[in-house]
Amino acid sequence: MGRLARKTFAEFLGSLLLATLVIGSGIAARRLSPGDVGLQLLENAAATAVGLYALILMFGPVSGGHFNPVVSLVDAVLGGLSWRELAAYAPAQLSGCVAGAVLANAMFELDPVSISTTHRASAAHGLSEFVATLGLVLLIFALVRTGRVERAPAAVGAYIGAAYWFTSSTSFANPAITTGRMFSDTFAGIAPSSAPLFILTQLAGGAAAILLLLVLYPHTTPAQAETAVLPHPHLDDTPAGPGLVRDPGR
Repeated sequence: MGRLARKTFAEFLGSLLLATLVIGSGIAARRLSPGDVGLQLLENAAATAVGLYALILMFGPVSGGHFNPVVSLVDAVLGGLSWRELAAYAPAQLSGCVAGAVLANAMFELDPVSISTTHRASAAHGLSEFVATLGLVLLIFALVRTGRVERAPAAVGAYIGAAYWFTSSTSFANPAITTGRMFSDTFAGIAPSSAPLFILTQLAGGAAAILLLLVLYPHTTPAQAETAVLPHPHLDDTPAGPGLVRDPGR
């Protein structure tokens, strides 16, 4: 398998498992704690936070562990990911999240595909997705551009777990997971009519994060950030995007 194919496959698998994690834990939370929405959200958030940490550790050394088209797009804009890689990553992330929704449904003996009827398209939800995505992207690339990327798995997991609670949208912050969650009419689902608002505000949050990064870290280039990353000599030469090791030969 070629290098780009291997990286793209890692993004597909990681996105699949991320959607399975988010949706599956939501189904389990609803069944384990019927009638207590607060406890359901706590269970869903905790599983997502620790699971995301594990997934970035698992796939980060291969592809960077993005699982998110906005993260990949920002990485390309800032020069850390090639546009060719972005063109491969985004479809893999989207299809992986859809496949993960189907898998989560099947594991809980539900119809493999059930279109969500949970409507979330309000101004407050859109603002929440803007803020959640801005914070996520700013966190990731602040770590990248200051040579602290080894902290990204724990930091990203912690941020997403917290954002479940401080946003009214429960922090999707990811167009791929938004798309996947349309295919599960469960606790974590989103109606297709609500998805465009989420995706547009997520993209806007990513764009705003780029501007803030250029203001906050104006003299840090991707190349400089790469030289500050703690090397992992036991890994192969596969580059990793925000969060782990990059290929010095890129």
